[in-house]
Order: sequence, then C-alpha cells, then structure tokens
Amino acid sequence: MCRNIKPLFNFDPPATDEEIHDAALQFVRKVSGATRPSKRNEVAFARAVSSIAACARELLDSLETSQPPRDREKVAAKARARTAVRFA
Repeated sequence: MCRNIKPLFNFDPPATDEEIHDAALQFVRKVSGATRPSKRNEVAFARAVSSIAACARELLDSLETSQPPRDREKVAAKARARTAVRFA
C-alpha cells in the first residue's frame, strides 16, 4: 500500500507538489486503513492529505545537506535493476 512513499529530499529536479501529494495520500491510506474513504469521511480524509502534504513540503523546503543532489534517473534505474533481480 505504501509504494508511493519514497524519499523525496535532495533530488534534481526537486520533488513536485504531485509527488508530495501522492506520498501524503498513501500515508493517510495506511494510517486510516482505507483505500477510499466513505462518503461520511471524505472531507476529513481530504483535509488530512492536504495537511500532511503541506507539512511535507515545509519539511523538504527547510532541510539542508552538503551532499550533491541525486539524479532521479539513476535512482530509478537502480530500483528497476533491483526489481528485475527480485522478480526474475
């Protein structure tokens, strides 16, 4: 369920709002135990996703590092290679 929650810090280009929203959505799904909220809980679910995304953006914007930014393509290629070995 949490496959979209990936490290988002120190990438070039930086994490997009969509990536942060997707991670927040997966977090709320995990915590609530629901993939989709009931009609009764839709507002609370959406409010939680929005709040967590805002907090995540604030965190990412305030973090500092002396390391050079990681290349998204290289990280994705390593992940694909691990997947190929794992499911070969």
